[in-house]
Amino acid sequence: MTDLQQLQAREAANDEPAAAGARQRERTVPIPQTLTPVPGYPQKLVVFKMAASRFWQMRCWMDGRSHRRSARTESLRLALHSARLFYEEMLARKHMQPGHLEAGQRATPATHSGRPIGFGDLAEELMRNERARAQRGEWSLGSWQVMRNRLDAHLLPRWIHVPVHQIDHQALLELSQDLSARFSTTTVSQYLVVVRKVLNHALAKGLLIKLPVFPKVKIHTTPRGAFTPSEYWQIIRCARRLSGQAYPISDEQMRERYKIRRAEQVMPPDLAWAIGFMLHSFIRPSDLKTLKHRHVEIVLKRHHYLRLTLPETKSHDKPIVTLQPAVRIYRSLRQAQLKAGYGGADDYLFLPQIKDRHYAHWVLNFHFNWVLSETGLKKGPHGQSRSLYSLRHSAITFRLLYGQGIDLLTLARNARTSVDVINRHYASTVTGEQNIGLLQSRRRQRSR
Repeated sequence: MTDLQQLQAREAANDEPAAAGARQRERTVPIPQTLTPVPGYPQKLVVFKMAASRFWQMRCWMDGRSHRRSARTESLRLALHSARLFYEEMLARKHMQPGHLEAGQRATPATHSGRPIGFGDLAEELMRNERARAQRGEWSLGSWQVMRNRLDAHLLPRWIHVPVHQIDHQALLELSQDLSARFSTTTVSQYLVVVRKVLNHALAKGLLIKLPVFPKVKIHTTPRGAFTPSEYWQIIRCARRLSGQAYPISDEQMRERYKIRRAEQVMPPDLAWAIGFMLHSFIRPSDLKTLKHRHVEIVLKRHHYLRLTLPETKSHDKPIVTLQPAVRIYRSLRQAQLKAGYGGADDYLFLPQIKDRHYAHWVLNFHFNWVLSETGLKKGPHGQSRSLYSLRHSAITFRLLYGQGIDLLTLARNARTSVDVINRHYASTVTGEQNIGLLQSRRRQRSR
């Protein structure tokens, strides 16, 4: 072998490890077309796929560096759910760092078994316990997520390293005053419920002798503005008219401002179906994202209606029966979906092509707000802000106004709520004059 051949052989041998290393790096680089931002979260949180794994991966930029983890699933829907939990975990870790104390707070925590114990430590223990309860089905994962969000938003940044015995009545009073400047009395009360849970956990662990006195917050409930029948027809006609039209701003603004992908920027026909279905079925907006065709049964007897066997919501698991117009709406919806390749037992009723159901709910909310903006009905007559939930309010209110002698217990059970909630939030808008005929009616005397 000549000197030139020996030199070429050595160079080729040296290039092999470099080429192998480059190939290995390429296998761990995100595949561009799979990069998917998580709806409703910062754009720095994404999921993606790479050649080195069949599972989805999660990536989040925080504290000046990128954090990555496998979602351990091949389902995009489950990967997006895992990414949300991953982000909340990273956010909690960030708050647990000593540098996140607010000015004026004392960083010397109480001790238990030789280890510093602060509000943040107890909150994380409580959240692990509550997560286990959610996994056992004792309460919903959504409620756990709301509690997690409240801790991360205003409680952990305030008290992360504060010993629990220092959280006294004065500290709770200052918290309620600060929150009252930003939120409604209902929200302030809910934050205090989270604090009480953490302090009860401390009491159970023997770190407190007794709970501090909590400030009293009188809750002022503002019923969600129901629609009148004429307003309902304005809304549903507007939704049908806008069906197939794109929201009148650029794609870039839609993604940046509203987190809506290009495919969902056009008003879907599903919104008009969802509006009519909600008004005649008493369901909650959250049911729109979970309702599948297997949950729906058409009943054609003396009365025509749908029997909805929905997943449990707010500790209610009994079926819901709809009004007769819901049967026509459902048949029309399913016929259109069958033509599009959907309508199977495991397909969703609304936006079945969107696998991420949290995002599907967000899309319906966005387009409903567009309709309210077009009709000028976003605000109620008393300034209440209206949303998809207002359709449920309208459904229950219409039964109270126009149902012949319907009793509250039957209505409450069918709407999966309580008589007390009906009285406080729905019947509160009904006046005696609106049911003057029922008030002045008399029982018929049976002739002998």
